[in-house]
Amino acid sequence: MAFAELCITSNFTFLTGGSHPAEYARKAAELGLPALAVADRNSVAGIVRAHVELRDMARDARLETGTPARVPRLLPAARAETADGIAATLLPETRTAWGRLCRLLTRGRRRAPKGDCILRVRDLLDHGRGQQLLLHPPPWPGRLPAGWLRRARQLKDRFPDRLALVMAPRYDGRDRRRFAHLAELAALLRVPAAASAQPVMHNGRRRMLVDVLTCIREGIVIDDIGRRALANNERRMRSEADMLRLFIGHEDAVHRTAEIAGRCSFSLDDLKYEYPSEVSDGEAPQARLERLARAGLAARYPGGAPGDLQGTLERELALIGKLAYAPYFLTVHDVVAFARSRGILCQGRGSAANSVTCHVLGITPVDPAGETQMVFERFVSEARDQPPDIDVDFEHERREEVIQHIYRRYGRHRAGLCATVIHYRGKRAIREVGRAMGLSDDTVSSLASQFWGWGSMREVSAARVRELGLDPGERRLRLTLRLTAELVGFPRHLSQHVGGFVMTECRLDELVPIENAAMKDRTVICWDKDDIDALGILKVDVLALGMLTCIRKSFDLIRTHVGRPYSLETLPREDPAVYDMLCEGDSIGVFQVESRAQMSFLPRMKPRRFYDLVIQTAIVRPGPIQGGMVHPYLRRRRGAEQVVLPSSALADVLGRTLGVPLFQEQAMQIAIIGAGFSAEEADRLRRAMATFRRTGQVVLFRERFIAGMLKNGYDQDFAERCFSQINGFGEYGFPESHAASFARLVYASAWLKRRHPGIFACALLNSQPMGFYAPAQIVRDAREHGVQVRPVCINRSFWDNSMEPGDGSDLALRLGCRQVKSLDRECVDRIVGERGGGYRSVDDVWRRTHAQPSQLGALAAADAFACLGLTRREALWEVHAIRGAHPLPLFGQPGEAVREPAADLPDMSEGEHVVEDYSFLRLTLRKHPVSFLRPILSPDPRQAAHDCGRVPAGSASH
Repeated sequence: MAFAELCITSNFTFLTGGSHPAEYARKAAELGLPALAVADRNSVAGIVRAHVELRDMARDARLETGTPARVPRLLPAARAETADGIAATLLPETRTAWGRLCRLLTRGRRRAPKGDCILRVRDLLDHGRGQQLLLHPPPWPGRLPAGWLRRARQLKDRFPDRLALVMAPRYDGRDRRRFAHLAELAALLRVPAAASAQPVMHNGRRRMLVDVLTCIREGIVIDDIGRRALANNERRMRSEADMLRLFIGHEDAVHRTAEIAGRCSFSLDDLKYEYPSEVSDGEAPQARLERLARAGLAARYPGGAPGDLQGTLERELALIGKLAYAPYFLTVHDVVAFARSRGILCQGRGSAANSVTCHVLGITPVDPAGETQMVFERFVSEARDQPPDIDVDFEHERREEVIQHIYRRYGRHRAGLCATVIHYRGKRAIREVGRAMGLSDDTVSSLASQFWGWGSMREVSAARVRELGLDPGERRLRLTLRLTAELVGFPRHLSQHVGGFVMTECRLDELVPIENAAMKDRTVICWDKDDIDALGILKVDVLALGMLTCIRKSFDLIRTHVGRPYSLETLPREDPAVYDMLCEGDSIGVFQVESRAQMSFLPRMKPRRFYDLVIQTAIVRPGPIQGGMVHPYLRRRRGAEQVVLPSSALADVLGRTLGVPLFQEQAMQIAIIGAGFSAEEADRLRRAMATFRRTGQVVLFRERFIAGMLKNGYDQDFAERCFSQINGFGEYGFPESHAASFARLVYASAWLKRRHPGIFACALLNSQPMGFYAPAQIVRDAREHGVQVRPVCINRSFWDNSMEPGDGSDLALRLGCRQVKSLDRECVDRIVGERGGGYRSVDDVWRRTHAQPSQLGALAAADAFACLGLTRREALWEVHAIRGAHPLPLFGQPGEAVREPAADLPDMSEGEHVVEDYSFLRLTLRKHPVSFLRPILSPDPRQAAHDCGRVPAGSASH
């Protein structure tokens, strides 16, 4: 006989459980339990974490001993709590029963707002077939709630051989009497009893943290927790021996748990994901993919495919067919085809760019015949045998059209966005724990502001705390810091992934529960990208990118005003003037290279061809910088340092980057070629490098990597430096394929800025919010590039910024009404629609459009009536004369304008105009604000910024 713990509450019952699912899994193995069930409240969000932990434990033990390891079996489960007072843990016996559990949770989640679940006993009766049900009794002592017994008997009648009553201790000195009462209740219901410790933590040391979580959940301080606190630290994982000591006289209830576990054969390994079949007009997916790919190759290269591209495509198609991934490629192809049919600009990136197939299908723009080196195994690997991961960026203003198309095509029962688990990080943890511990707001704010980057609070020294004027020896503060360290990394709640879509052939809601997102018309699953990746489930990333919106709007403006129908494919390639501009660091608004760090790096990098932009995109990142890759590359690029390749085997890997590893693909190849990593080990390294903001994973490979390099004849220093650089990718590093996709947009946006600066600035303004720079900086940069920018005008401006004939043959940029604060688009559309031949006065605008005086006031404050000969103050005076919502009887009917004599209003100074411009437009076309301060600066003159270029190098200057 044995004991299996079947009623575990993990920290995925948010702000309740005190341990991670993986911690429970390890503890169960330590205690020798044959099985465990993580059963969170109305959720299965955390069970994949326990599943992966047990799977890894088995794998590691097998590698060490060479024999299969005995690890506990995870029983997927959930604790269903109904609105009518019934709580039961459901353990599916089979894959079919798991599907019913998922549909049960989906029903409860879909009828409730995000984060909530509304279930009823009727739902359990409808979906409980094939489940082992563990019924949780009401608290004792106390009378049974009204109707509880009747509902419990309904479950007994529906599932006569699958219902048991949970018998759990409370460690309050009354457990013997409690067990006797529960045995009587079980006899009354004619069901057996099953024992559980009902742990809320894997180890008793987490008791304080559980109490703090209770305070955070209830919005109270620890001093007021009262009976809501745990009585002791006993609600933890227990061994069979512990349970037998607790349940003297009820040993059968302890051993019944193993019997129940034995009836449940379902494992998460049984989940077999099925791609949408994508059968079209009877044509099999592989045949359709091959037809489209070969047609795409012919269209891309009408003169014939260069090199061995045709052969590469055929090899890829053969591998795709062998792994049965054709439906996946067709799914992405059809999503991209829908976007392009609607004129939505999009392009694939990431590992998808390592594929000729994706390129010829039109998914990714990276030319495999170009300069970038493709590593198809980074995209699809037979050894890895996992589905590829394709990211596709769409215009950020129109991505929702694509998302809703996917929902319509597949149905909400077959498609859903992934979740993102929001974890506690240092700043939020210290705020919530500090308040729960009763620290003052000043103390909490001081801690949070000073220690904002904490990954772990264990790094805080007593000296650092003293610097804040706090006593590190004070007990409450010391406990706060300790508990915060424990809380960091805990899940706080579920959010939706930025765009990861799961689509299935059969019902998605029988694979994983689906719930409502906070955003209207969005539904999500409860597993995040790591969970579905661990289970081999397909995800297509439907992402938003503001620069695509800007580029598409630029193309539209060029077509309208210049008459040239440009696209990303038809832009002139390798324009020297574009590279000249970038070499000067003139990149405000240019995609990916507009940050101050990138702008300062451009003159040192001096990009002269497309592949330079690929490197530029990837090198100014935390990974390469912290890995010490930047300066060696620059020295070698300008010839100040000799390029030394460590071996002929690595020459092909590192030659293009002058012997310095800059990309994730290179790190993988170094691991395989230099350190002798297997395909599986290299893939695990890739995952560790891709785990942004979860640093520390790459270092686990250090010993294996260095030993492999030494074994293959590389010296210790080179091995150490290689690993140091690879370790930098754990912070954030680009794959080359990703950088190549982005570099294409770098070039496109730079070309637009260089050749059509006014149109590019207009499109940037119309695509806000995006990028690093505010509208004022974009406008100032455009004017410095010779663009004539005209103010907002009641008779010429539209909602969007627009282009109009300027002086001579150039176009002028007319600011749109979207730049005016507090202005409503509907009102502007009405003003534009009624404008006709133009407005003659403020009163004319009001009478023809019925605009609210507040909206007219915003336009007046933005100086939009200047074209009518009205100053800003005169326009505001006329707006205030309009009788709106609160008429006075003496002055006629509601909505009637007051006729008053012209007022003698004082003129505004230029400085006052600039202040008002920034107040209502967030920019000005007048003087720079600092120019008004120049006359009052110190008589000792300072060098003006625009004169610095004329100062001889090395000379002294004020």
